[in-house]
Amino acid sequence: MGRLLCIFFIFTTFYIYPQSSTKEWIDSLNITDSHEKKVDLALKIASKLKDTDWDRAIKYIELAETEAKKIDKADLALAKVYISAGGIYSSKDVFDVTLQYYLKAYEIYKSNNIEDEIVQVENSLAIIYGKTNNQEKALKYFLNVYRYEKAKNKPDKLVKILNNIGTAYLGKSLDSSLHYYHKADAIAKKLKNYTLTVYVYTNLARAYSLKKDKKNADLYFEKAFSLIDTPIDNSLKAFVFESFSEYKLQEKKLDEAILNAKKSLEYSKENLFGFSSMRLNKMLYDAYLSKGDYKNAVYYFQQYNKISDSINIEQKAVNLERLKLEQDYKVRSQIRTLVEEKTRFKYYVVGLILIVGMLVLIILLIKYRNKHIKNQLEQEKLRAKQQELNQSLEAKNMVLVGKAMAEIHRTDNINEILTDLKMIKLKTPNKELQQAIDIVLKRLEKDLNTDIWKEFEISFEQVHKSFFDKLTIDYPSLTPKERRLCALLYLDLTTKEISQITGQSFKSIENARTRLRKKFDLTNEKVNLSTYLNSFKAESI
Repeated sequence: MGRLLCIFFIFTTFYIYPQSSTKEWIDSLNITDSHEKKVDLALKIASKLKDTDWDRAIKYIELAETEAKKIDKADLALAKVYISAGGIYSSKDVFDVTLQYYLKAYEIYKSNNIEDEIVQVENSLAIIYGKTNNQEKALKYFLNVYRYEKAKNKPDKLVKILNNIGTAYLGKSLDSSLHYYHKADAIAKKLKNYTLTVYVYTNLARAYSLKKDKKNADLYFEKAFSLIDTPIDNSLKAFVFESFSEYKLQEKKLDEAILNAKKSLEYSKENLFGFSSMRLNKMLYDAYLSKGDYKNAVYYFQQYNKISDSINIEQKAVNLERLKLEQDYKVRSQIRTLVEEKTRFKYYVVGLILIVGMLVLIILLIKYRNKHIKNQLEQEKLRAKQQELNQSLEAKNMVLVGKAMAEIHRTDNINEILTDLKMIKLKTPNKELQQAIDIVLKRLEKDLNTDIWKEFEISFEQVHKSFFDKLTIDYPSLTPKERRLCALLYLDLTTKEISQITGQSFKSIENARTRLRKKFDLTNEKVNLSTYLNSFKAESI
């Protein structure tokens, strides 16, 4: 049994960049301020450098990723970067890393529900899983793409995806493989695309040959050969002849197997040291050996060994490079993770400092508020105390004025009684009665307070300490009556009230006030006498 030739159609849209000078792109990258342009240019440069300077190519992929994160829709820009990076790693056969990038892009497109992009990535994932012999996952994604393309009704893409599904099933279920190949054939018949048609016919023939269905295998090989002279490329022609040669070798038709293998080699001249050439030389060796033509068998065996050794050396180099690139990716990922963790740690520290700062600020604000509340309470207490003192002072003033008025009225009453008794004495001829009146007069005169204002000043001084001292020091020329008037004005009494207390006329009190204003040098000032005298209060406290 020959080996299965698993060939997939690749129709995913990758970012293909026009040929241009790397230096021009780098210069443009250095002068542009647009993050979108920087992403595009960095990916172009990375793609250009992947075969000549891998380390620089990776740095430009990382630059593209950094710039993508600065774009408004960063996740979609990152998906573009991941697809390009996956394509670059795929070109190096580093399929594990390729899958990581494709899966990152896949998750982004799924979260944004961008169906076209999801399908493109699914097709890429299916092909990579197919190349890594994970047929189950390859089929899963191929079938997703098929359902999408079927809904979109794009015949050429449907043929390709159906062919891919059939190829994926080829080593797993021949009936399933034939089912999808026939679906591809039904659509391909409506298209005038010889390349697609030849691929499908050849694959149908191969599937039937594996199923041991000679009739259908011959039929589809015949259909494929009927189109061999159409405008198809040499690699496809080589594929047809190689598949047919393998089929004839299985049937032990050695001459036909040799003839078709040699034709396939002619179409494979551009790749004499590839896997296809190695397989063809092995088939020729087996065919000649079976014929007993040992000379040709030895020749093709030598060719086979030469190609095999070349491929093994190349494969070892490829494997070594793949391992190196995988290790390099792991190291870079670890470094990136460490840098991200360091950055996160810085953010945590800054956040912690901000939280501590806020707590300190809150504590200070609480202390300030408490202090302010305490000050307000103290001020309230002071105001209350002051109000209490003012009320007490006002009460004392009222008592003082009331006492003075009561004393004055008592004196006035006694004087009136004295006057009346004296009149009665003069009118009474009775000596005994006159003597009795004299005794009463003496007792009343004895109780009469002749210096009531002196007592008022003493009482006033007890309530309003140092007022008269201050008044005497500042205005020594004041008469006793003027001092009494100052005391009454200090108590905020009106002219009418003062008149009632002193027994003087309203006009006399007004004249006395005018004289005081002159002595206080307030003649031309719009200052109330009571207000002026009350200013002594603040000075005396």
